[in-house]
Amino acid sequence: MFDPKKILILAPHPDDGELGLGGSIAKFCAEKKEVHYAGFSLCRKSLSDDFDDHTLENECKHAVRRLGMDTGKLMFYNFEVREFPKYRQEILEELVSLNKYIKPDLVFVPAASDDHQDHEVIHTEGLRAFKKSSVMGYEMPWNNRSFNTQLFIQLTEAQVQHKIDALAEYRSQTHRAYMEADFIRSLAKVRGVQSYGEYAEAFEVYRWIA
Repeated sequence: MFDPKKILILAPHPDDGELGLGGSIAKFCAEKKEVHYAGFSLCRKSLSDDFDDHTLENECKHAVRRLGMDTGKLMFYNFEVREFPKYRQEILEELVSLNKYIKPDLVFVPAASDDHQDHEVIHTEGLRAFKKSSVMGYEMPWNNRSFNTQLFIQLTEAQVQHKIDALAEYRSQTHRAYMEADFIRSLAKVRGVQSYGEYAEAFEVYRWIA
């Protein structure tokens, strides 16, 4: 049975990691795994004038604490939101550096069918940079044209609640329907039923090294 010790979440934007696998992050942290989280944009130009430039960075720090993560393992880059294709080579070089620094056993990236341009770059370059790691894709149904539910991580009620509580820290994003607690719980319930449990998160598997 594969039992990764070092896990790295690649999030194009703050909140992507929590949306895609917040319950699993809570589970990994409870199991004392070494969890790292890299966010690649602070999305400053997407914020309304009501929020300062560091809003999403600070919200992400509060969110991962809710999941039990050590904020010392949270890293931010400042690539311009919606312009990742322009910086593809630079992003790849940062990912290669991350691989040398962390040497993760398991890496999570956005799903292959994610149609957001920033997510596509992190997916593609993540697979390129982490060739010696297991790599799985997390789902974001509002972006995914399709999604293959190849692996499920089953969750407890408490872990789903930790995910909901973490996402509630993103006060700048409350206008987005996918941040609503009912949506988060309902998707976890659907994936739980599919995996013959109560709650779960689903993933695509791109490389599995046991």
